Amino acid sequence: MTRSGSLSGVVWEAGTVPDLPGVNRATPPGPPPGPRDPGDAWAVGPDGTRAWGRFGAAGLLVDDGAGRVLLQHRVEWSHHGGTWGIPGGARHQGEDAVTGALRESAEEAGVPEDGIDLRHTAVLDLGFWTYTTVVGRASRPFEPIIADRESLELAWIPADQVDDLPLHPGFGASWPSLRAALPTTPHVVVDAANVVGSVPDGWWRDRPGAADRLVGGVTALAADGVPARDLDLPFARWWPRWTVVLEGEARLASAGSARGIDVVRAPGAGDDAIVAAADSARASGDAPVVVITADRELRSRVEALGAAVRGPSWLRDAFAS
Repeated sequence: MTRSGSLSGVVWEAGTVPDLPGVNRATPPGPPPGPRDPGDAWAVGPDGTRAWGRFGAAGLLVDDGAGRVLLQHRVEWSHHGGTWGIPGGARHQGEDAVTGALRESAEEAGVPEDGIDLRHTAVLDLGFWTYTTVVGRASRPFEPIIADRESLELAWIPADQVDDLPLHPGFGASWPSLRAALPTTPHVVVDAANVVGSVPDGWWRDRPGAADRLVGGVTALAADGVPARDLDLPFARWWPRWTVVLEGEARLASAGSARGIDVVRAPGAGDDAIVAAADSARASGDAPVVVITADRELRSRVEALGAAVRGPSWLRDAFAS
């Protein structure tokens, strides 16, 4: 059946997209040359089902923050060739899914690894094989580049027009839930004084040092993400935004803001700065907003703003996992 759709008012036939800004096409024929990784092979299930990637596969769904997602028109010789999906492929031996998705998207579409803010992962697990969709947002504008032989075209497609394309069956099945989660941006606000003070480990002898250790733990979580269940969110893992509020002597800590983490030094009462941070996150559209504290009065203040609250053990358990 022939399908058609439109981009900015231009109509295209099934399997094609017109020459428009954001569309890149220039594919040499044939499969990629050169040596292949041991992962570039079929995985075979107990019933004979085959899936590409001996060690599993991963792909990157990236949005530009303006309602468009980067899609790949797959070459005809590839599995489900002629359909649209996301850049991705077989994971290399010993490679984690996020690294694999970023590598594949760089190789296939020129996606800059340092230009992606991770958001979440979704995992399809068949028992003998997994496919991980890594979802990210472009931290700066970039245009995709056909960098290997696996793409007919690359294009930024408005999210509300993705269903007009002939989609790869796997991506088509997952797209509704992935699209619904695109606006979701969890944000965790940490009451540093309360978390540090929850364990009698001598923190009072060096409050700035204790604050530095706390921020170091949060920095690791910002890189690794947290399980989705810990944020009451769907999928596998999320990379929330983080705000750590320091007060009193802890403000002398050397730790500063970094990618994904905002370190706030409260000019006055720490509780007021935490409430302000939670309110700012909510006002910017971040949700869910989660505040880490055991302070009862602070809890009631941030819950009145619509934030959720977790105790210090939530964060310490995340450090240990």
